[in-house]
Amino acid sequence: MTFRFGQHVISSSVVFLKTELSFALVNRKPVVPGHVLVCPLRPAERFHDLRPEEVCDLFCTTQRVASAVETQYSGTSLTISVQDGPEAGQTVPHVHVHVLPRRAGDFARNDNIYEQLQDHDKGGNASPPKWRSEEEMASEAAELRKYFIES
Repeated sequence: MTFRFGQHVISSSVVFLKTELSFALVNRKPVVPGHVLVCPLRPAERFHDLRPEEVCDLFCTTQRVASAVETQYSGTSLTISVQDGPEAGQTVPHVHVHVLPRRAGDFARNDNIYEQLQDHDKGGNASPPKWRSEEEMASEAAELRKYFIES
């Protein structure tokens, strides 16, 4: 099974949660360890393009993912961000929520995370050296998937 994320085809191996209307995947170039994305299944370009039920599922899924990521990466806080449109830093034309676990002192100036987030995936579709391998991403997704196994 594959997923669409804007112009990208995403392998199910890097997706760690799928709901009725959303999915969560690991990031190929995380700003901090545990930086993941939550996206609607339907590839809506802008937040206002989402239907009410998609917004609800997207944010309920984000809440579940945030809890798992904060636990897995020993975070003490979270940065949760939506870059809605190119002028806001959105580089993939598909609504997505960034979830980043945070810890005291992870950035010299706390708000530097927003600069890092804006620039983290710039550089085109070539494979920059900082991008992770499919295997590395699949391994992280497998670890996160454990938080969502039904008991």
